[in-house]
Amino acid sequence: MAKSRRKVNTRQIPPDLILIVCEGEKTEPCYFECFPLHTKKIAIIKGTGTSTLALINETDKELQKAKKWYFDDYGIHLKDKDIVVWCVFDYDDAPDDQFDNAIHSARAKNYRVAYSNEAFELWYWLHFDYVNTGVSRNEYKSRLSKRLGFEYQKNNPKIYQILKHRQGTALKNAKNLYQNYVPPTPSKDNPSTTVFELVEYLNQFGKRE
Repeated sequence: MAKSRRKVNTRQIPPDLILIVCEGEKTEPCYFECFPLHTKKIAIIKGTGTSTLALINETDKELQKAKKWYFDDYGIHLKDKDIVVWCVFDYDDAPDDQFDNAIHSARAKNYRVAYSNEAFELWYWLHFDYVNTGVSRNEYKSRLSKRLGFEYQKNNPKIYQILKHRQGTALKNAKNLYQNYVPPTPSKDNPSTTVFELVEYLNQFGKRE
């Protein structure tokens, strides 16, 4: 007798809370806020207004605020193991040692890091082209505007939807680019980005369409 075949639900179970702390005030929050997640237990902190290294210490404070918010809304005290924290930041002309130390400091605290050298817009550009030569952050706007067919704006609330159908290309390009750096030295690896790791992480909890 043939065995019956049933679809297995392979959706990953999200943590109790996902906390994403962004250095930028517009670009990163506008993008990540649009992910169609199966869980609404996510907090995205917009631009802390601090330096790259200070952002990690600021994340400690945001984590405590998020725990309080969660308790106020759900009546549950969260432990650190119940929360996944991501720090999102750019090279942003920081001293090399400060940028590298920020990444090491974050990982030492079990925070995950989605960094970009030089700018977050590299992730957007990788939706169109494989890029392996350094580009000044000032050039991204004009290059993205050309590829998008309209003027690129950092606070465009539709950018996720506009780029969504090209996300597979961006993931492939970003991974191939990252693999060029063995071992990686984030402050020296221009261009490079680990934003693809955060995108893949969030995609595990995406709503079925």
